[in-house]
Amino acid sequence: MQIKHRTAIVTGASYGIGQATAIALARDGYDVAITDLSIDSLDNTKSMIESEGGKVICIALDIRHQSQIDQALIRVKDELGSYYLLVNNAGVPSLRKLAIDITQQEWQDLIAVNLTGTFFMTTSFGKKLIDQGEGGCIVQIGSTHGQVGFRGASAYGIAKAGVGHLAKMLSIEWAQYNIRLNTVAPGSTMTESRAPSFSDPVRKEELLSRIPLHRFGLPEEIASAVKYLASEEASYITGQTLMLDGGLTAA
Repeated sequence: MQIKHRTAIVTGASYGIGQATAIALARDGYDVAITDLSIDSLDNTKSMIESEGGKVICIALDIRHQSQIDQALIRVKDELGSYYLLVNNAGVPSLRKLAIDITQQEWQDLIAVNLTGTFFMTTSFGKKLIDQGEGGCIVQIGSTHGQVGFRGASAYGIAKAGVGHLAKMLSIEWAQYNIRLNTVAPGSTMTESRAPSFSDPVRKEELLSRIPLHRFGLPEEIASAVKYLASEEASYITGQTLMLDGGLTAA
């Protein structure tokens, strides 16, 4: 079932999972607002959506700042007409350090985007959905790091665990408004940000050896999961985390 005449906001949409998700939603008939720290970084995503015949607006947004979140939501309303779906993809990469070596500033910098910014992006969008009175969906992009323990990724994993639990908590608070919140938790996914570590044969095999399907995920596969959770087929699903990890967490 294709959803027509609905709007989506996808944060961190300049490449990778965010880009693939924005394109997949546009193909399904959504009008899409794509955001990242700079407008210029969104040019490629914008061009690909427009080549599919989709309507897209680009917004510079740093989710660490409430004023920018507020202005972005105003623009979405003005230019797309309504709210329906938020995909919280914006984040900073994993900090590859042992917990005892992480400085307070490094911790704060990561948490400010991956958890605090995501929380206030979610609640700000949720307020708009409640005021609009027509229900809606929020999909968080989590991680397997938020589900199981990994050496040297504590700050990132703790933040992503918080993102998943955020969806659970607010799915209870907002169910009365017909607002559904779910999380997609990818494992190792072949994106530009992960390419350097995947190019190291030793590191690549170390990662693949833990994945039963013995391959990395693709951004398009994550996008398909997001699209499903936002669809009518998933209308009875809320407060859940969908793992897309090739079987990594199955054991």
